Amino acid sequence: MSLSSHVQELKKKHKSLSSAVEHAQQAPSSNTLRIMELKKQKLRLKEEITRLDAEI
Repeated sequence: MSLSSHVQELKKKHKSLSSAVEHAQQAPSSNTLRIMELKKQKLRLKEEITRLDAEI
């Protein structure tokens, strides 16, 4: 897998996590810990994407 295709996959996962966070926040019985974990995963992906974009 090339570096650019790997970055594209990470961006897809980041977008998916964004949707999951939005959905979890709108749920009436939202789990704060779950939302926090999703946001941490999203941030880690964003940092990895930024790091890899600098290498391309």
